[in-house]
Amino acid sequence: MKASPSNIAVPSSSCRAIRLEVTVSTHLTGDSLSQALTSGIHRVIAEQDLLNRINVFPVADGDTGTNLSLSLGSALPVLANDDERHLGTMLAAVADALLDGSRGNSGAIVAQFFQGVSDSAGEISRFTTYTFSKAVRLGSEYAHDALAEPREGTILSVIAAFADSVHRQAIEFKEEHFPKLIGDALTRVDEALARTPEQLDVLRKAGVVDAGAKGFATMVAGVADYLIHGRVAPKPDLSVLFSEEMSFEGSAEGEESNYRYCTECIVNGTDIDRRKLREKLSELGDSLVLAGTKRKAKIHIHVDEPDDVFELAGAFGEVTAQKADDMHRQHVSSHNKARRFAVITDSAADIAEEDLERLDIHVVPVRVQFGERGYLDKVSITPDEFFRELATNPIHPTTSQPSPGDFRRQFQFLASHFADVVCISVTSKVSGTCQAAASAAERVNAPGHIRVVDSRSASMGQGLIVVYAAECANAGLTADETAARLEEAIDRTRTFAVLKDLRYAVRGGRVPGWVKTIADLFRLTAMLKTTPDGRVAAAGFLLGRKARIRKFARYVSKRIDIDGPMDMAIGHAGCPEDADELAALLRVGFPNVRRVSKTELGTAFGVHGGPGTVVVSMQPWEEPVSGSRPIEPER
Repeated sequence: MKASPSNIAVPSSSCRAIRLEVTVSTHLTGDSLSQALTSGIHRVIAEQDLLNRINVFPVADGDTGTNLSLSLGSALPVLANDDERHLGTMLAAVADALLDGSRGNSGAIVAQFFQGVSDSAGEISRFTTYTFSKAVRLGSEYAHDALAEPREGTILSVIAAFADSVHRQAIEFKEEHFPKLIGDALTRVDEALARTPEQLDVLRKAGVVDAGAKGFATMVAGVADYLIHGRVAPKPDLSVLFSEEMSFEGSAEGEESNYRYCTECIVNGTDIDRRKLREKLSELGDSLVLAGTKRKAKIHIHVDEPDDVFELAGAFGEVTAQKADDMHRQHVSSHNKARRFAVITDSAADIAEEDLERLDIHVVPVRVQFGERGYLDKVSITPDEFFRELATNPIHPTTSQPSPGDFRRQFQFLASHFADVVCISVTSKVSGTCQAAASAAERVNAPGHIRVVDSRSASMGQGLIVVYAAECANAGLTADETAARLEEAIDRTRTFAVLKDLRYAVRGGRVPGWVKTIADLFRLTAMLKTTPDGRVAAAGFLLGRKARIRKFARYVSKRIDIDGPMDMAIGHAGCPEDADELAALLRVGFPNVRRVSKTELGTAFGVHGGPGTVVVSMQPWEEPVSGSRPIEPER
């Protein structure tokens, strides 16, 4: 039966739950489900700090609570919309909001769960326990399929326990009442959560449950509290995030911009002086649109330096939802009729600027966070600025994959101008970026076909693969022809890195402190490599700290077996002289090198390698001519 929110008693104390007169029994309508989900999301946001503190898997970077709160919080405006009360319509809108707003692995998994629930619900106006059980079962399958290597003891285990309990009660025991169904499911969820330390050693050693699993269990508890007792958890003090008092103060429609980046962000504050903000922003670029209230302002502006916008906005409040699209590259692509497909990648790929321009390669930036300050990799922070900040800031940065919404926006544009789009992502073994791109590709409403390719590499190796794909596009090859060539190129691309100092890998939680102690004691120089299956692994140590580039060149030369022509790419973290030395040494050992490109490293290796890191990648090369023989596999 329909929950009736008409009689709402708001308690004087904000720490007490709002109680509603609710009579959910055998049917769950859009009204009642929206209230239940709101209660669950409020609980997760309230538990944000706890979830951050217990976050130790897969990396102890303390951001699961933040990512889940931001991800789920993106659905709150939909749930508060009185026009979205039809169950199927509301779930579709929730799934869309979560897809575009998801952050981190847990956020992406939850978004996939709700996408499955929405797809199962279709156009129905209310759930029975039977149709609800089918929906959450499909949601669990979607969540599980979102990961290339699902792990027990994570949020997936708790989602599965919830779905299995609901399904068993509805199908096997014919349970028709939602309070009993959800109450029993909550018990199974809590049991699954308690088992997570038994399933993952890292949790057992830390004495905690999985943070993502705890977040989902917290959301289920809030849902159960509403469906059983009619209580909605109180909204945390985040009203500035979801203000409904937004009004545009101008329009930029029809204008032609003289600047490169379409830049957007949200400013949250207590008393934003919008007049002064508008005046200062108008000095930076054109096509300015300022929307919002004194508590929340949305900025849209075209500029050449997006970080100038974010830095200025930071003087007026907390800056969130940063975005910067390269309009110049989009303009070039929209007028490029010779190419049969477009090439796009994420900023984990390190590519020389001249190659990006020459080959019209599009890039979706990874997000970099130094404490409370966030950046868009290689857009609002340059590699040189990143390494200076890394060396001086006591807070080690974290990186997060672009959201599906970041990909979806660029896919929509490219698929509207090209018959095919080839997206080459950083290796799926270390990031959820590939899955985020794949999820976004499924949601694009444009005629072009989008193909997502796992590079099984990162940094310079990923960059070489992207450049080769773009050269194929320039040569007139089709996306299908290029895909076959890329598989061979990916198999034979090799990447190695030499570090100068292990402190950054230790700070980031990638290397235990005792490893650095031993390396320092014996004056060892650490190296990394990418493996054929896409992992980033230790490559061993060089003896001594002197002549490290010469020793590194000797090490690489012994491990590369390419007889014919090849391309080489070298990246450096603030040490161009080391890159030059390595290039000269390797050219002697490999006279068949066709081309050497050099550039500054980005965050893929840099966040853990730190200043002084040098990366080299090598790839066999064959002229991309349509119909010619693809690269032969290595023997």
